[in-house]
Amino acid sequence: FTFSSFSLIIMSSSSALCSCLSSGSSVTSTHRRRRASSSSSLTSSSSSSSFSSSRRGFSPPSVYLNKNKNKNNINNKNNNTSSSSSGRRRSSSSSSKLKVCAAMSSIDDPNFADLSDRLKLDNVRQSLIRQEDSIIFALIERSQYKVNDKIYKTNSIDVPCYDAKTGVRSSMIEFMLREREQMDGKIRRYTSPDEHAFYPESLPPLVIPPMNFGEVLHECALKININDRIKEMYVENIVPGMCESGDDNNYGSAGLCDVNCLQLISRRIHYGKFVAEAKFRAQPDEYSDLIRKQDGNGLMQLLTNQAVEDRVVARVTNKAAFYGQDINEEVPDASKVLTNPENQKYKVAPEIIADLYFKWIMPMTKDVQVEYLLQRLD
Repeated sequence: FTFSSFSLIIMSSSSALCSCLSSGSSVTSTHRRRRASSSSSLTSSSSSSSFSSSRRGFSPPSVYLNKNKNKNNINNKNNNTSSSSSGRRRSSSSSSKLKVCAAMSSIDDPNFADLSDRLKLDNVRQSLIRQEDSIIFALIERSQYKVNDKIYKTNSIDVPCYDAKTGVRSSMIEFMLREREQMDGKIRRYTSPDEHAFYPESLPPLVIPPMNFGEVLHECALKININDRIKEMYVENIVPGMCESGDDNNYGSAGLCDVNCLQLISRRIHYGKFVAEAKFRAQPDEYSDLIRKQDGNGLMQLLTNQAVEDRVVARVTNKAAFYGQDINEEVPDASKVLTNPENQKYKVAPEIIADLYFKWIMPMTKDVQVEYLLQRLD
């Protein structure tokens, strides 16, 4: 075994190794071309699919996809110039999955129809009563923390959220609402006619097909969103009205309760559209006459039923009395709870919640009703 024969063996091995690497590179490049070809075909097929936007009461996913079209194009250009082939593959794959998922079904597909009865006008009263339960529980939960007004002020808590125009750091509640709506928006929460985003301009693309809710409301309902007013009312009136003043540093816990309260109250107030539609169909002539005159005050008087409102306030007070006490193994005596409130210990006084409901939630619900009715004949 000579040195020359050893050199020959090394050279032969190196040649074989180079051949292997060259073959592997060829296979890899072929695989990349196939993936690119597959990605482009998926893209073209998904872009050729369209969603019907003639339905009322929801926003089709194409609305959300188009909002992100320019941003996606910029991201694709950046990814194409990247030196990392794995980065290109991930970007191409995720983009294709998004488009394929969005194009998986038409809005008219009966498999995606809403089969529940929750949005039928015959069930408006029952839905409002169930929403009362959710709101009362949420308010009681929020009342265990102090006001913690830092949550609502800009530049107070270091959250990664800024105003695009001014560069000012947003409030923590805005950051939490935006983040929550990113998740909820992807799973079609805001395609439902009874849900309204606080930041609709920033909703993400859908990842599952939208549902077909039918045509319950007039299409003018899509233009009505008073969440700015609701948020201001909640921060300035509801929170100080039921929470102890001061700061307990529980910003995350209190903020989560705030997000839950805001979404529930928003749904309850905007449900006034369904209430207005039911009232309009019950008395079409009376309402039509006032609508043609654009008489907002007349509409407010016609839709107001003081006896019904008094019953709502009494029901909310009773619910808050039961929900707001500590229940033990003994069944509470309803007569004692309601007739001797001074002997009961509540997490939050029932009359406070009833007063907030009467002063703020119910009047804003009627404002939505009037705004909807004024456009009902358009």
